[in-house]
Amino acid sequence: MPKPTLETDEDYMRRALKLGAAQSGRTAENPAVGCVLVRDGEIVGEGATQDGGRPHAETVALQVAGGQARGATAYVTLEPCSHYGQTAPCANALIEAGITRCFIAVVDPDPRVNWRGAALLQEAGIDVRVGLCEREALEAHAAFFARVGR
Repeated sequence: MPKPTLETDEDYMRRALKLGAAQSGRTAENPAVGCVLVRDGEIVGEGATQDGGRPHAETVALQVAGGQARGATAYVTLEPCSHYGQTAPCANALIEAGITRCFIAVVDPDPRVNWRGAALLQEAGIDVRVGLCEREALEAHAAFFARVGR
């Protein structure tokens, strides 16, 4: 099945929101995040947080993209994690993959993240933009925000 033809940043973020929504209720305590990687106007990787909460959406999308992630733009429905838990931080994985831009729909209010993921990306020279489709992401992640106190 061919991938949809998308043209705007909003289109790509809405695609990420749709991917995350498909996993709603299946990611345990983790939010159902979606991630789309785009290079030269083409989707090179996409993913959502998997059943049980791992792997995270960014990891799935990066695995799909492989080397095509270098120079890509990431569209993520929730700020990439910045702490070590059961997995390494997604912010670090995006940096190591060589993305050049990252659109984040909404900041993660979890005190272990809360702007730290965005800061790591910026410190690595990645152009970070926060708030694209924020209203939709707030709705999509409402249950997670209620648990972590947003």
